[in-house]
Amino acid sequence: MSDPVIKRVLVSVSDKTGIVDFCRELSLLGVEIFSTGGTLKSLQDAGVSAASISTITGFPEIMDGRVKTLHPKIHGGLLAVRENADHIKQTVENGISFIDMVVVNLYPFEATVAKPDVTFEDAIENIDIGGPSMLRSAAKNNESVTVVTDSADYALVLQEMRENNGATRRTTRLSLALKVFELTSRYDRAIASYLAGAVGQKNATVSMTVSLEREFDMRYGENPHQSAGLYRLTDENGTRSFEDFFEKLHGKELSYNNMLDIAAAVSLIEEFRNEEPTVVIIKHTNPCGVAQASTLAEAYRRAFSTDTQAPFGGIIAFNRPLDMEAAKAVNEIFTEILIAPAFEEGVLEMLMKKKDRRLVRQTNVMPKSGWEFKSTPFGMLVQERDSKIVAKEDLTVVTKRQPTEEEIADMMFAWKICKHIKSNTILYVKNRQTFGVGAGQMSRVDSSKIARWKASEVGLDLHGSVVASDAFFPFADGLLAAAEAGVTAVIQPGGSIRDNEVIEAADANNLAMVFTGMRHFKH
Repeated sequence: MSDPVIKRVLVSVSDKTGIVDFCRELSLLGVEIFSTGGTLKSLQDAGVSAASISTITGFPEIMDGRVKTLHPKIHGGLLAVRENADHIKQTVENGISFIDMVVVNLYPFEATVAKPDVTFEDAIENIDIGGPSMLRSAAKNNESVTVVTDSADYALVLQEMRENNGATRRTTRLSLALKVFELTSRYDRAIASYLAGAVGQKNATVSMTVSLEREFDMRYGENPHQSAGLYRLTDENGTRSFEDFFEKLHGKELSYNNMLDIAAAVSLIEEFRNEEPTVVIIKHTNPCGVAQASTLAEAYRRAFSTDTQAPFGGIIAFNRPLDMEAAKAVNEIFTEILIAPAFEEGVLEMLMKKKDRRLVRQTNVMPKSGWEFKSTPFGMLVQERDSKIVAKEDLTVVTKRQPTEEEIADMMFAWKICKHIKSNTILYVKNRQTFGVGAGQMSRVDSSKIARWKASEVGLDLHGSVVASDAFFPFADGLLAAAEAGVTAVIQPGGSIRDNEVIEAADANNLAMVFTGMRHFKH
């Protein structure tokens, strides 16, 4: 069968990006255009020849546009098999003409329900019915019908029509049909997820559709013998890609490990988005230094002083535009990646002198809510992101001594950070600066020893510091080790069967201790 020439097209789009120019070119190729509602008006206002879909159906658009394309003359024109004599006979008998191409994108349901003030009625009105129906009909009959859902495909379709006497290639029609079913399945899943929330169903993971589309290749994975790529993630929370949140301004291509570190660095720095200047230094996804100060340069110096070895080849994130003073301080050592919301005048030019360093601008806030996915050889683990925030008023003081305001400030600072450190976590903080980080050990006591050793290695005095633990102290020994180091206050989830022993040990050492009632395991 030869590729069918496109003679009639039905156009109905919510996102009108590029549609006028596309239809103008179709008209110049002799294609007859039919359209609906706002799309028809846009085309006619731009001087593009287009007729109302009612001229096909013989029926007006009714019920506020809810019913306009659900008609046998539309779906018959899309679904008729051109090589089937009986189908052809029925189209003639019923006055049905073929529709050779459908250009449709759907009501913006996902964008609508993402609005903080969206009403249930608005959400329901943005459930597209006719659009998915036309798309599925056209995609099913891709042997004869071209279906376009993405403005990025307009140029390809026009090019093929020019090269093939008004027809598209079979392989292209099949690829475009695949995009339809990926779109409609994602769309339906988003609706189901929203309705699950509306009826109070907390766990929306009983059935989940996830689509991954390669955004770009990685040179390799964690190791050179592993192939890897970065994929756009599409699920019921919408489509998310690297380019939605970041712009790489300079340096070598980003690696698989770089991506993991960027995610870790930005997830942590966003805990301090609206606070005073803060700097986060990451190595192998763990923070090796975090500090706040009156300037970014001072915050960087304090963060760096936590561990003066690990930052080499590390990743640094800033919660403010990177200024020249801070940039000069950072420039003293080699770092893999610098991430900032902006770079002040002259900073980029100076930093770009080191060719291997990557410079990344964060353009949008990453979502804190939604689902997190981790694969195993036997299935996909899905959980809610760890986005819960503990406020000062949520803390429960369990010791005789009340913490001072300064201790509370340090404990709140530490609690935000320990959430982003691999378990088991022990973190020492003093004056909004990390003083010792113990991460990822099999024993909490070992993490404590490592944190104390790291602090002593750089000459940081833990006396007067606070300590944070991502989970409860199972025994008093971990707390006693912290007291021995000079800690004056402790923040931990609580919940151990030996909590009373730990509290007694804190009281015996005149420590203030607060429970958060929430742990932060990070595996």
